[in-house]
Amino acid sequence: MDRKTRIVLASLVVFSAFVLLALATYTTPRPGGLVPTGIPVEARFAHTATLLRDGRVLIAGGMERNGTWLDSAELWDPATEQFTAVGRMTARRAGATATLLPSGKVLIAGGSNGPDTSLSTAELFDPQTLTFTRTGEMMMQRSHAAAVLLRSGGVLMAGGNASGDRDQVSCVEIYDAVTERFSHIGYMQFGRSYYTAIALRDGRVLFVGGLSGGQYPNHQVEATAEIFDPATRQFTLTGSLSTPRYKQGAALLPDGRVLILGGSNESGHLQYEYSSTEIYDPRTDHFTAGPSMNFERYKLLSSVVTLDDGRILVAGGADQPEVFDPARNAFVRIKGPQLEGFLFNTATVLRDGRVLLVDGYGNHPANGAVRQARVFAP
Repeated sequence: MDRKTRIVLASLVVFSAFVLLALATYTTPRPGGLVPTGIPVEARFAHTATLLRDGRVLIAGGMERNGTWLDSAELWDPATEQFTAVGRMTARRAGATATLLPSGKVLIAGGSNGPDTSLSTAELFDPQTLTFTRTGEMMMQRSHAAAVLLRSGGVLMAGGNASGDRDQVSCVEIYDAVTERFSHIGYMQFGRSYYTAIALRDGRVLFVGGLSGGQYPNHQVEATAEIFDPATRQFTLTGSLSTPRYKQGAALLPDGRVLILGGSNESGHLQYEYSSTEIYDPRTDHFTAGPSMNFERYKLLSSVVTLDDGRILVAGGADQPEVFDPARNAFVRIKGPQLEGFLFNTATVLRDGRVLLVDGYGNHPANGAVRQARVFAP
């Protein structure tokens, strides 16, 4: 082999290695990472987190692990990455719902203010005046319910606990932001709390799992699911989960299917959490098994979000976040420090595509809620 041929072959080897390295880099999953941000004003869990139109995030209510229900609120500003306290809510509430209205105001409804007390009151937060004011009252007391903004601009309020963790509600109401009144529109097939509700691409709403059956120990963890059609205002049963689960997470996939993650089949604290997932297909009305997560997860109702690129960030239920990549049908762990607070914490997608994680509590209840915030950078 002459010198010229050897040089050509060597060049081809180097070029091939470069191409393979580039392809490997391109195809390697991008788990992203967690970075610190400002420290919250107050430690809390079972709070709400809402992205405002100007990019700030409203954190409201919740409770401390010592049993103190909170009426405090604070704003996180992406420009300074700092939290500042704002006016207090009109009531202490944990396990409430918070919905950004077309007007830019935030509707905060229901929740509990004691171990056996759920609320029917609701209030509006005005980002311009930084104040909370009472609005129309719901027909039913409810905590750990679900609220979904409909295409009409109304807010669907469904399910929840009527009294503490007891007496699950099947009553459904819609809030009219113009009249500031709630109106009763019907009933779900099953009263349920601690469930997930996801707006589908066609405007319908999927309700999955949750707790039903009344007071402990008569609770029943649901495998049922139902669909709300705004056109008919009717609820109809759809396919069931293969595994009953509550306090699970859910997120919409880029193709319109819904990913259901984790949860538990027991009402005890941190027992029988799941790493399994299921995927609902609205075209077939059926659930099929999805890939397992790297960790068992529970109490992640508000900490699963869809990223701008279609991947799913799972940021609660365990001390190590992970990302689901639909293209690979697999979960990838996120490198970095563990989260101290990861139960009943919140994850909020920011306008620049990053995700703000706030507070929660950890495996050891005696340690209480954690003053902790992190930003996930995809």
